[in-house]
Amino acid sequence: MQSSGIKRKALAAAFPHTLPILTGFGFLGMAYGIHMSVSGFPFWYPMLMAMIIFGGSLEFVCVSMLLSSFAPMQTFLMALLIQARHLFYGIAMLDKYRDLGWKRFYLIFGLCDESFSINCSTVVPADVDKGWFYFFVTLLNQSYWVTAATIGGLLGSLITFDTMGLDFVMTAMFVVIFLEQWLKEKQHLSSLIGVGASVLCLMIFGPDSFLVPAMAVILCMLTLCRKPIEKAGEPL
Repeated sequence: MQSSGIKRKALAAAFPHTLPILTGFGFLGMAYGIHMSVSGFPFWYPMLMAMIIFGGSLEFVCVSMLLSSFAPMQTFLMALLIQARHLFYGIAMLDKYRDLGWKRFYLIFGLCDESFSINCSTVVPADVDKGWFYFFVTLLNQSYWVTAATIGGLLGSLITFDTMGLDFVMTAMFVVIFLEQWLKEKQHLSSLIGVGASVLCLMIFGPDSFLVPAMAVILCMLTLCRKPIEKAGEPL
């Protein structure tokens, strides 16, 4: 009974923090599920991918991967580079997830941008178990995405109108994120590196093959320019 009460208190504390994620994941997850459905996949494809991959940007990219020719090495490299930011998230969460027993394995698997933001910045109340708080934040966020993707996959089979342009939703989201980041930055070196490397690789490799080399160039340039970027970002 005591253990059950600890879990309920942690769930009650975690749920309000995930409500904004519910709104965003509800829309994007359904758009992803519909996109998978109209691309010819049954509803359980987006459901399983949301459960196993749980990476929104990668899942959208996986649609074109599954429809294109078999290229395991390119697929591996693209998936690695797209999700490489989680390496840095993981390093930042090492102390918080230490000594959490079996829960840390799920917390590592379920770490996404939104869960990282909540678990990293939220001050957990003293009377709430931190391990269970982190666990329920991660579980709730994934459940929102899986549920929305599944509903989208089911609704996609009922859609009769033209869905052309639906796959642009992820591009639009990244544009908005980029603009918000640009406005928050004190200096724009990292953003300019991303834009410049992408345009250069697009010109060299073409629209079908530029993504992997562009992300590799961006990673290398950010590593080389890390100190100037950090110095420029320091408060005056």
